[in-house]
Amino acid sequence: SCTVKTCWMRLPSFRSVGDALKDRFDGASRVMVSNADLEAPVQRNDAAPHRVPRRDRYRFQLRPHNPDHKSPGAKDLVYLESSPGFCEKNPRLGIPGTHGRACNDTSIGVDGCDLMCCGRGYRTESMFVVERCN
Repeated sequence: SCTVKTCWMRLPSFRSVGDALKDRFDGASRVMVSNADLEAPVQRNDAAPHRVPRRDRYRFQLRPHNPDHKSPGAKDLVYLESSPGFCEKNPRLGIPGTHGRACNDTSIGVDGCDLMCCGRGYRTESMFVVERCN
């Protein structure tokens, strides 16, 4: 008789993928692209001499922006430019800034006053609200 063996592959949970991406995001490093060390690709006498072989297409070096840091690995996240600041208004980039927004002074998250007010300080207001219930 024949035996059928079935192998099932499945993706990890969404939470574990998100946690792994967040860890890599937190450890991302700023880099500079350097291609000065590379020699010019060898021209071949074939039908398409202007095409670069697939394995040589992306032969550039990512060097850390800070020379004291190590070079990034194949699975590290990197970035070329820092993100624009979100504290001050920048209409050209569509950033509204955080002036005049309400914040939660007890929160340590993105809605917390320490992060949202960007060190400018904030004013606390107490309000007494009467509502009908039941």
